[in-house]
Amino acid sequence: MQFSLGEAFALHLDSEDPLAAFRQRFYHIPGVIYMDGNSLGLMSKDSETTLRRLIDEWRTMGIGGWGNAEIPWITYAESLGALEAPLVGSEPDEVVVCGGTTINMHTLIATFYEPRGDRRKILADELNFPSDLYALVAQIRLRGGDPDEDLVLVRSRDGNLIEEDDIVEAMTDEVALVLIPSVYYRSGQLLDMARLTERAHERGITIGFDCSHSVGVVPHRFDDWGVDFAFWCNYKYMNGGPGATGSIYVNRRYFGKMPGLAGWFGNNRATMFDMDTEFDPAKTAAAWQIGTTTMLSTAPLEGAIRVTNEAGIESIRKKSVKITAYLMYLVDRLLADPPYRFSVCTPREPERRGGHVGVVHEDAWRVNEALKARGVVPDFRPPNIIRLAPVPLYVSYKDVWDVAQHLKAVIDEGEHEKFSRDRGVVT
Repeated sequence: MQFSLGEAFALHLDSEDPLAAFRQRFYHIPGVIYMDGNSLGLMSKDSETTLRRLIDEWRTMGIGGWGNAEIPWITYAESLGALEAPLVGSEPDEVVVCGGTTINMHTLIATFYEPRGDRRKILADELNFPSDLYALVAQIRLRGGDPDEDLVLVRSRDGNLIEEDDIVEAMTDEVALVLIPSVYYRSGQLLDMARLTERAHERGITIGFDCSHSVGVVPHRFDDWGVDFAFWCNYKYMNGGPGATGSIYVNRRYFGKMPGLAGWFGNNRATMFDMDTEFDPAKTAAAWQIGTTTMLSTAPLEGAIRVTNEAGIESIRKKSVKITAYLMYLVDRLLADPPYRFSVCTPREPERRGGHVGVVHEDAWRVNEALKARGVVPDFRPPNIIRLAPVPLYVSYKDVWDVAQHLKAVIDEGEHEKFSRDRGVVT
């Protein structure tokens, strides 16, 4: 990709952007350049519409909404799963929208972690999101194992990236399950899920992925790749709102397998209200639901999925690759040399990066705070990474150009030096 430095070039890129019109479908914070969609996506007008519809249904139907709403609430989780399925390359009944991300991980690990004999270990990595590691430790303990022995963590060679060859090498005969992210939350590194799934299956190992940092910005083909299971949150690139309901994918070859954690909303709908004391699991991914659909937390996701499908995940990915490359170009050309000393820890190869760019600086926390004071919303991850997410549906190339100018000005004016080195509670 050939880029130029000037503002006019950024405006030229925007003029040719086929997704530019989608920017108007989102609410923007006045006077703010929002670059934190990798943590919480902006609210779309489509999400507002579906949330308002749910509120109207609740107001006018009461309990009748479970059977008579525009999309009956009793099957809302499955209906939204079917809407989201094209984004991950699955059949409609292999995805269900339910629960929270870590809760969903627990129910899947409880199902697919089956230690037997010498094959007792779970393989993960040291750069994974901490919540995933907490859950893995807890699940090993519940099975009577010792996390110090049974949780194997692939080490990073440089502190930022994980080499896929190291993951494959660690897939020994003692490993019962692999659980790794699709995209690493700090560096933005994207793993080759197809290759890793194939290598795991060659060794008789079940493999699952945390796709919280990829669904909605990277196309997936879970069925084609043979992925066993996956889960993800829907408040990042899916723009489903703060604490939005999560999603589960279970490959249909496991339909009929008893979920490790059972709850009444995973019951076969035909027998659900028989109130039988014996669990009759649904014959689809819906079986892995536990509790009643949290409708007010789920309704915004319907609109968000619809706008994402309308834009097209392949088009979203095409812009994401281009706009992240443009951001890295600006960092390299404008901000790498003294006195700026910014660098990029995100892989340069398009096939190895997700939707955000990790910008490294020795004083990253204070630079992060100085950017916020200038009306740029990034986020910080220790020890020294500023994450910038040019979300394709609502971030423009001009926004990215402006952010680079703000980074330059922060150092030129010494603005970061006004801020404390003590971090806030939310970073």
